[in-house]
Amino acid sequence: MTKKILIIGLGITGISCIKFFIKKGIIPYVMDSRINPPYIEEIPSSVKYCIGSFNKDWILNANLIVISPGISLFHPLLIDAAKKGIKIIGDIELFYNSTKTPIIAITGTNGKSTVTNMIGKIINNYYSAGIGGNIGYPALDLLSSFQNFYVIEISSFQLETIKKFKPFISVILNISSDHIDRYPLGIKQYQKTKLKIYKNSSICIYNANDVLTYPNNLQTNQQYISFGIKKGKYQLYKNHNNNYLKINNNIILNFNNTKLIGTHNYVNALAVLAIADALNIPRTISLKYICNYQLNNHTLQIIYKKNGVTWINDSKSTNVDSTKAALNFLGKNKRIWLLLGGYDKNCEFHLLKKYLMNNKINIYCFGLASKKIMSLYPKAIPVKTMADAIKKISKLLKRDDIVLLSPACSSVDQFIDFKDRGTKFIELVKQNN
Repeated sequence: MTKKILIIGLGITGISCIKFFIKKGIIPYVMDSRINPPYIEEIPSSVKYCIGSFNKDWILNANLIVISPGISLFHPLLIDAAKKGIKIIGDIELFYNSTKTPIIAITGTNGKSTVTNMIGKIINNYYSAGIGGNIGYPALDLLSSFQNFYVIEISSFQLETIKKFKPFISVILNISSDHIDRYPLGIKQYQKTKLKIYKNSSICIYNANDVLTYPNNLQTNQQYISFGIKKGKYQLYKNHNNNYLKINNNIILNFNNTKLIGTHNYVNALAVLAIADALNIPRTISLKYICNYQLNNHTLQIIYKKNGVTWINDSKSTNVDSTKAALNFLGKNKRIWLLLGGYDKNCEFHLLKKYLMNNKINIYCFGLASKKIMSLYPKAIPVKTMADAIKKISKLLKRDDIVLLSPACSSVDQFIDFKDRGTKFIELVKQNN
């Protein structure tokens, strides 16, 4: 083999990278620090792999290293490799280098999946679009079929490794504190990573209410489009009990006539329409899909109602801002049993104080974040698992109560991912009712 290509990380992204190189006739090396990586059985027999630790010789003698999103560039061996001049990229850069199809790249702390799905459906009714990335379908796997556009959800981890990545449209929905365990310098470092998405983009779409999303290096060859609540070109305007979508002071849509739930999702729809308009998709098509769009599972998903009690699965809330949005939507007047906790990404739980001091909110916390939550909110009740919380809560419920799983944390301490956590929640609720 004339070129040594090393893939680090054996998750769904790592497997897509292996398949990508094998299709090109290149047999890569693969490694994962976990003793039992989830996709080890999918490695072709021709591929050499190392698990349980990082192989220093393989890293320092590679010509190209492709890392999965979960692998930090700050790993000492990768720092040494970079110093040697070894190129280190991720699957998004590999994907971009392999296609000339225009790319719509979407990032943000919250709402990425909703916007990616919504705009993907709209585009597929007028052009054709491949939808993937951080949403759960690897970007590289999209290359197998021709499309007019690719709609890619991109995480900050994936943005760390882009070099020449040039999307046609790039969008940052919002930026708030998240993954601070990965970014020791805090939110400014996280923001800097997110802003990389704009660098080579032709059209930059940003949140007028969130200065952290503003493009910082304005260029004459780029177009800038904004959206926001009472700000930007695409505006959410509230009047009494109605929520309107306005463009240039013209009311385009009453959100109360849609299936969307919550202000945060109305704002997501503003971004979607901004993208659709930039692609010259007729408004009639865009508005039809916005009106009929149903939220993804695990996002404010009502899963069960019995005896006046409502059970809501919001497992997709993996950070504090997302949980705030859920509590905002539900309001102050309902008695809420909140399941909070999981893997602590240095979450700023104190930002929930305004909500959690409400005497109508009862907190049950589980997972690695429990101690931190209890230190801030002594009334929180610690349990070992989500199952324990559901058993205890089920005995205390009264008519009109709401049980809300909106953990504000990652799921990886006790579950495979947020989908697994949400699915287990649904199963447990049905078992206890």
